[in-house]
Formats: sequence, structure tokens, C-alpha cells
Amino acid sequence: MTPPWRVLWTRSNCEQLVYDQLAAKGFDLFLPTAEAWSRRGGVRVRGPVPLFRSYLFLRHAVDKASYLEVCKARGLVQILGERWDRLEVVPDSEIAAIQKVVHSDLPIFPYPYLRAGQRVRITHGPLADVEGVLVRGNPKKGLFVVSVDFLRRSVAVQLDCTLLEAA
Repeated sequence: MTPPWRVLWTRSNCEQLVYDQLAAKGFDLFLPTAEAWSRRGGVRVRGPVPLFRSYLFLRHAVDKASYLEVCKARGLVQILGERWDRLEVVPDSEIAAIQKVVHSDLPIFPYPYLRAGQRVRITHGPLADVEGVLVRGNPKKGLFVVSVDFLRRSVAVQLDCTLLEAA
């Protein structure tokens, strides 16, 4: 039986450092990345960036010895879970879907995890810092609603969901 996928939480920008250390020790890891432009030393460069900042995935049967070995990795904050014997599990189907997307050679980018009915804030543009409720969301247009509770009235605007974050 194959072991389940676990989540490793790393310090900021240490995903590759942790990956390299644990891969050298023979652990089965998955660090989903996408090509993106970034600035390094004032110069624009294109290179891989993690899709889930500060996280990578580990597939390994975890006993106390392997848990301690993983925890020794420089840049690791923790393996997500209550204790070494009660670690959180990510379903194989979700990891398989992410792996297919990453290997598809289609343009991919991180996307905010938002649900209909969730309170959100607009991050950019003329409506920056406005808070409201996401009524409907899809990659191109979301329906964003701002309400005046006292009047029991609302106004809605359609906008790009990549401009939203959870409030």
C-alpha cells in the first residue's frame, strides 16, 4: 500500500531548499511549480516559482525516526498535523490532479481559494480595499456584492476573481 501525501510547511522562499535536502535523503516529494517573471537584484528573470508558497508535499511512510529526519531539514517549519502519528493527509486524487496540470504544458498560475458566499476584499484597481461578498466566481468574472445592511440593499459588480482575496 502506498503511503498518503503529507504537507510540509516551510519558511518563506525555502521550498526548494527543503526539497533538495529531503530528496537527497531519498524521500518522495512533490513541489508544484510554474514559470513566472520575477525580479532578482533589479533584473527581471523568468524561472520556476512554487504554486503553493511555503508548502510542498511528502509521500513517505512516517514513523517516529523518519518524522525526526524530515524535521531536521533546514527551512522546514513543520509537517502539518497534531503530532507525529496524527499528520494531515492530502487525498491522492488532489495531488494527481495538480501533477497533471503541472505536466500539461498549459499556462498555469496560483489562484485564490474563494467560495461563493465568502467575504472578500479587492486587492487592485479602482475598487482596491473594498470588501463585500463573492456571489459567483469563475476564472474570468466573479459577481462581487457590496451591501448596505441598514437599507437592505446591495449593488453588484462583475470583476476578475484574481483581484480578490479572503477578507
